[in-house]
Amino acid sequence: MKKDIYRACTFLLISCLCLLPFTVAHANSEHRILVVGDSISAAYGIDVTAGWVHLLQEQLHSTSYAHYEVINASVSGNTSADGLSRLPQLLSLYSPEIVVIELGGNDGLRGYPTKLMAKNLQKMIDLSQQINAKVVLAGIEIPPNYGERYTVAFRKTFQQLAQNNTVSYIPFILENIATQPQLMQKDSIHPTAEAQPILLENMWGAISGLLKEK
Repeated sequence: MKKDIYRACTFLLISCLCLLPFTVAHANSEHRILVVGDSISAAYGIDVTAGWVHLLQEQLHSTSYAHYEVINASVSGNTSADGLSRLPQLLSLYSPEIVVIELGGNDGLRGYPTKLMAKNLQKMIDLSQQINAKVVLAGIEIPPNYGERYTVAFRKTFQQLAQNNTVSYIPFILENIATQPQLMQKDSIHPTAEAQPILLENMWGAISGLLKEK
């Protein structure tokens, strides 16, 4: 019996600790940017402080947009379905003014149907706009070895979502990075720490246009 109580208390403590960083961020500011992404935004393979999302927070703090708090809810390996399943709770918890959706790469790498990905991303856009959040949609490309038919359909999915919705759109988040081997990790999928400022530059135009000075 005592062991069961101990295990329950331990689980509760770990759960609270996992939620703590997000709770602190929630209390810091009323102006929030929520980033829901995969490994590219989760700083896979590099120090999280070198990642583009952390650099975004630093850049905001050095400008007239210092009142914005960036919440990085990105998880390596997440698909569009994973992001959709997590989004309602994230929106309820943080009430963000801006939602950055950086998902789809893992759908493509796993060969998931583009129509299913489109449905998931559309629902994420809808949920975000229902709470009056502005949306940034970050597109991604997949390697050509998946076949021209699939890669073209994959690319057009993001283009169509951007056309059908009122969102800020980045066609290719790894523009000027993916074709530079020295800016990619050994897996040729994830950008290096040196690539992160370029990645932020790719994102900045779409995000900055939605910001409001205090």
